[in-house]
Amino acid sequence: MSLKQKLKKIKFINNLHNAIKTRRLEKKCKTKHIFENRSKGLSKACIVLAGYKQFLWGSVFARLKKFIDEDIDVCLVSSGLYSAKLSEICEKNSWSYISLKKNNVCLALNVAISEFPKAIYIYKLDEDIFITENYFNILKKTYEKADSELYNVGFVAPLIPINGYGNVKILEKTGKLDYYRNNFEQPKYASGRDRMIENNENVAKFMWGEGNHIPSIDLMNKIFNSEEIKYSPIPIRFSIGAILFKRSLWEEMQYFRIVKGIGMGADEEQICIYCMINSKAMLVCENVCVGHLSFGKQNEAMEKYYLENKNIFDIV
Repeated sequence: MSLKQKLKKIKFINNLHNAIKTRRLEKKCKTKHIFENRSKGLSKACIVLAGYKQFLWGSVFARLKKFIDEDIDVCLVSSGLYSAKLSEICEKNSWSYISLKKNNVCLALNVAISEFPKAIYIYKLDEDIFITENYFNILKKTYEKADSELYNVGFVAPLIPINGYGNVKILEKTGKLDYYRNNFEQPKYASGRDRMIENNENVAKFMWGEGNHIPSIDLMNKIFNSEEIKYSPIPIRFSIGAILFKRSLWEEMQYFRIVKGIGMGADEEQICIYCMINSKAMLVCENVCVGHLSFGKQNEAMEKYYLENKNIFDIV
């Protein structure tokens, strides 16, 4: 076999491998879904997983409408259902809406990201995240600053009081570490169902301002916004209810792997593992604070608390 023939064979094999790889990746984004497309083809997209906590939508989407920047495409995504209410909200606000017949979080994210091919930056939110002023632009500035300095950035997240990492930072910044230690448990940078920040309803209420020890998310955010940009690395598995990452990270991961069932938490596990193994920094921006309603064991009590204290959660 001549050198020319060998090179031709190698090229053919490489093209075949690339074609197989492409088909496998496309399969991760293919499923029956409805796409109500109002995309402007922008370089930034905000994808919100929604559909199961309708009682929050009034507050959550009012905040999104108020604080979203004009240069960001917004898309609400329902995994496993079609919501006429979400469709109506999207139509009213000129947002896109995606509804998947199959209920799978990883598949929902893959489909949503693939439907916005021009989006370089992806803001991913859960429907129980209460964003605040300057959330989008400060998070992006932090990403760019960190990426130009000491880190290869995987993703950037805001400070979140009800969060395994964010709760300690908030307690430090508000001077409430001793109070928390004396009334609840030893503060630790740790997530998990054994931690009160994820399983105790009284801790959730405390972090939302019950007893006037922790300021409102809007007040804390205003104070943190005024400070010089600061970020810190996350040394634990991080809850990804609110993160910013680049499309290139998703592509490098070869998209989210589709697992059996709903796959709740699988997207989180995959992105955290990938970032750790591949030296992609997971960072928290200390200049933005947003709210997270609660974790699973707190949900029932916090739904009641939210409905009885909406003034705490609505825009100030």
